[in-house]
Amino acid sequence: MGWFNYYGLAIMAVIMIPNIVYAVKHKSETTAVYNNKAVVIAEQIGRYGCFVLMIFNIPYTYFDFWFDYALIVYLSVNGGLCLAYLMFWAICRNNNGKLKALSLSIIPSTIFLFGGIILAYVPLVVFAVVFAISHIFISCKNSLSCI
Repeated sequence: MGWFNYYGLAIMAVIMIPNIVYAVKHKSETTAVYNNKAVVIAEQIGRYGCFVLMIFNIPYTYFDFWFDYALIVYLSVNGGLCLAYLMFWAICRNNNGKLKALSLSIIPSTIFLFGGIILAYVPLVVFAVVFAISHIFISCKNSLSCI
């Protein structure tokens, strides 16, 4: 695959489009209820680490696809997860409950973690775990009905 992951870039674009649209439409409504600085910082470190590592493969830190037809599995699973993510955005666009909080935090976490595992990309797996734990926790706390 080389140092640049075109598939990862496409996946990131699909994930980011509804987030950007939401941020533009709801500029003044994006206040977080839960503000634990350590957890928020961990989430941001995990988020941006995943963004970068989904697109750029750092030499000697990833081992590429480690079984036959792994690219097909990678594209199929991540394509399905991206489709599910877009569907949940459409279904939950006017809802701020538990379903939206969990689905829109678990799905991208799964995409990052799956990408790291199937590419045997250790740094991506580490950042994905940090992101998943903190992002799901913050999303649940902000929904006020999850935890």
